[in-house]
Amino acid sequence: MSQSSSDVTPIEPGDYAQCREAIRQGSKTFFAASMVLPGAVREPAYGLYAFCRLSDDAVDLDGGSPQAVERLRERLDRVCQGRPLPVAADRAMADLMRRYAISRAVPEALLEGLAWDTQDRRYETIEDLFDYAARVAGTVGVMMTLLMGVRSPDALARACDLGVAMQLTNIARDVGEDARNGRLYLPRVWMREAGLDPDAFIANPVMSEELKSVIVRLLASADGLYARARSGVAYLPLACRPAILAAGLIYAEIGRALEALSYDSVSHRAHVPTFRKVQLLTKAMAATPWLSRGTVSEPLSCVAFLIEAVKQTPAPVVAKTVPHPRPFVNVESHFIRVLDIFERLERAEQMSKSR
Repeated sequence: MSQSSSDVTPIEPGDYAQCREAIRQGSKTFFAASMVLPGAVREPAYGLYAFCRLSDDAVDLDGGSPQAVERLRERLDRVCQGRPLPVAADRAMADLMRRYAISRAVPEALLEGLAWDTQDRRYETIEDLFDYAARVAGTVGVMMTLLMGVRSPDALARACDLGVAMQLTNIARDVGEDARNGRLYLPRVWMREAGLDPDAFIANPVMSEELKSVIVRLLASADGLYARARSGVAYLPLACRPAILAAGLIYAEIGRALEALSYDSVSHRAHVPTFRKVQLLTKAMAATPWLSRGTVSEPLSCVAFLIEAVKQTPAPVVAKTVPHPRPFVNVESHFIRVLDIFERLERAEQMSKSR
């Protein structure tokens, strides 16, 4: 980040608006939840999420080739040099890294995790899986925390807990879909302990009581991390807390939706209905004033390098802070907007089901 301002490609008018539109089209739930964030964080979050989503999609759409990852590394090189490609998400990411002093090591770790997806990597233990989740999801938690103007190691540790928990939930939800694509993220040691042959399962993914026990075990690990992450929300600016708390509650609810399906994520894909998301968002907003930091827990060992990278990167010269409003100032107006978006999503879901 040592470039002079004259060497840096500036953000262009409309770049963040393009990122916002990409998220509105590609991740309706994230888009709706983001409306609870204060404007000072919402716009940067669109840029960050658009870059991360672009990276993930670039690997998937290319069939998971190493070449796709290498092209992403080249794009990140240009972003870090302040000379991004003429793409809105890349220019936005370059702007964010400069303004919020995001260490290059953090998005590099994200790309490393995406590279693992192209390498037929095997996850023998839950610790191996944590290493993967730290890269593809813990990194996003770290960067989101920096966008909120928070650099505390304790806050970053809890953000990583939340990211890793969300990734474990994703894995539990997508067991069948991943297997049909030749991928397996469940800890192989756990599968063998349950009496399952991991390779035979990939060849013929079938739901069983043995598989159910592994999925239940994985969701229990996620739930433990969601509980740890909750205390970290209290480190964030007050205006940011409802959205982050709601994100954790909604993702954890996927586990409850799986339970209702007898944990069958081979032939079903669990989802949280829109009305339930609204309930959880309401719960998050009501709980926000009562959050406390609680007992400080050591960070997961797999995320220590991310926290250290932030510590080694000087904070922005002009600190980016989020206004700290009195409790619930403007919350009602935000909530009404989010309800409107969720209602439209509900109608869209109903229309798609009726076709």
